[in-house]
Parts: sequence; C-alpha cells; structure tokens
Amino acid sequence: MAFSPKKVLVNYGAAVLLAVFLFFSNFLNTNLFDFGQLNFAVWFVLSIFSFSCGWFINRILGWQRGGKIVFAIIIAITIVSLFIIIFFNEYFSASQLITENIILYSLRNIMLGAMGFFGMALQEVLGSERESVILKEKIKVYEQTMLDAKREAELTLREAKVAAQKLVNDAELHAKNTVLKKERIEKELKEFIHTERELIKKYEEL
Repeated sequence: MAFSPKKVLVNYGAAVLLAVFLFFSNFLNTNLFDFGQLNFAVWFVLSIFSFSCGWFINRILGWQRGGKIVFAIIIAITIVSLFIIIFFNEYFSASQLITENIILYSLRNIMLGAMGFFGMALQEVLGSERESVILKEKIKVYEQTMLDAKREAELTLREAKVAAQKLVNDAELHAKNTVLKKERIEKELKEFIHTERELIKKYEEL
C-alpha cells in the first residue's frame, strides 16, 4: 500500500495536536489550581481543544486504537515534561520544590489528557446512539419487508389455491359432461337398435 501523507495527516493530525497542546501547556505560567478569571479562561480553552482532539481521534481511529494512542501521548508527554522540569527547574517556578513542580505539571498533562478521553467517550456514546437508531430503523425496514413478503406469499398461495380449485372444477365439469354425453349416446344407440329390431320383426311378419 502506497504511503499517503494526506491520509496520515487525516488519521493522526488530531493526535499530534493533542500532544502539542499537552506539551506546550507546560510553558504556561498559569497555575492549575489558581481560580482567577484569566487562569480559568486559559485552561477552559485548552480543555476545549483537548476535548475536540479526543472527539476527532475517536471518530477517525475508533475507541480502542484511539484510546491507546491518547494514553501513549499522555504517558510520553508527561515523561518528557518531567525531564524538562528537572533540567530547567529555574524556568518552572524556581520558588517551589521540584517535587511540587513535577506533581503539578504532571496533573496538567493528565487533566488535559483526561479531557481528550472525555471527548472520545462522548463521541463514542453519541456515535453508538446514532448507530443504534440507524440499526433500529434498519430492523423496522427489515421487519416491514418480511411482513410484506409474507403477505405477498399468502396472496400468491391464495391465488394458486383458487386457480387449482378452478382447474379441479373445470376437470370435474368436463368429466361430468363426458359421462352425460356417453350415457346419451348409449341411450340413443339402444333406441336405434330397438327400432331396428322392431323393423326387422315387422319385415319378417310380412
């Protein structure tokens, strides 16, 4: 099968975007647990992006394959983030302990990854419901088709019975007419023989 960059981009573009969102979220100064108005807006937008990526991943790759990819992305980005935090601790809130930074930035990645999983789950549920509705409609059409076929078969059988009964009646009528015709011919023949005998007797008497 020939390699197609367009197909790869379509299949894995959302997964790459999710990985980019998770990775670059590490460079935001916004604290995950700071509930200021700006912080909420930033994380809300990132969460929406992650949710959308999860939605498209599940739609294109499916729940099993897409789930494995999203899980691998979370693990890989978290590991890469840990190395970056350890080696560039001065940039990532130097006033805090490195252990706190590791936990907080890991939670960032996990939270955004969980939003991706949530998007996948919601798309899977809605897709399953849509497929269920389509399947129910197909079942209704199939049942109606079977009912129509049954009715048509019953009608055909009834017509065949009527036609067979007509043939039987015609055959019985023909047989009856044949018997009546035979009896009439026999009667006429007997009368003719009787008349001939009478004529012969009269002739002999003369």
